[in-house]
Amino acid sequence: MSITYRRGVIEDSRAVFDVFVESVTDLGEHMNITTIPGGRDPQAMQSLWLRRRAMFEFLARDAAQFWLAEEGGKVIAYARSIEHDGLLELTEFFVLPEHQSAGVGRELLARAFQSRTAQHRVIIATTDGRALARYLKAGVYARFPIKYFSRKAERVEVKTDLAFEPLATDYHMPDLNRIDRALIGHARPVMHRWMVTDREGFVYRRRGEVIGYGYANGPYALMNDGDFPAALAHAESRAAEKEKNFGVEVPLVNRRAIQYLLDRKCQIDAFHTLFMSSEPFGRFENYLCFSPIFFM
Repeated sequence: MSITYRRGVIEDSRAVFDVFVESVTDLGEHMNITTIPGGRDPQAMQSLWLRRRAMFEFLARDAAQFWLAEEGGKVIAYARSIEHDGLLELTEFFVLPEHQSAGVGRELLARAFQSRTAQHRVIIATTDGRALARYLKAGVYARFPIKYFSRKAERVEVKTDLAFEPLATDYHMPDLNRIDRALIGHARPVMHRWMVTDREGFVYRRRGEVIGYGYANGPYALMNDGDFPAALAHAESRAAEKEKNFGVEVPLVNRRAIQYLLDRKCQIDAFHTLFMSSEPFGRFENYLCFSPIFFM
């Protein structure tokens, strides 16, 4: 049966979610680690879909490129990218296990990860060897690993002169854009407008100036990395009030966040990803990523 390719639409969101779950669960089984708890349980995956639906639909709406591979009318693989302010990021690239190493990935990557205007190209990559080979051939190279740190949330007190202010995207957007350009090299107002609908966000002020921001489960961006203990203590305390676990995706170049999280005796997940880019850029020692880590 022949394989066909077409552009994805928002109505494909559940089908690509299923491809994502099957691919990542299979990868975890080969690595002997848990990548998605309950990945083989249909009821658990229905619950996860309901939690992740808004994100998958946002990624479909905001995609620069969204391509599917189908066989017999069934989605067997997909690739999707976003582009903002000179940065092209591959958010997803998943192929069902039985169709890997058959050229499908090459065809999708050629469609979804090309741009004539992007200054930087980025992928948050799993350590799957076949996918890594594709990324390296596409001209992106590993800069640092990213690990998930988590614990049962408790109230934490850290002495600070920061003021914490609920994030309002329209009011704070100039500051968010300024901080993003300084730390990660590009502004992304569309993503901020979505993130604040998905999770609680705060900006951090010092003497009236906004010097950082953070969302529950990330991302966090701070002009001074010495402010991470205060920002993370605030975030964990908010999670404790809601009786939720606390966790963050940490670039392993962010020393101040790592030191704080280790002191808090956070667990480090066995699974990790790699930040890959076409050129070195950004100040990721001042940054924590979005979780779940579909994009930086």
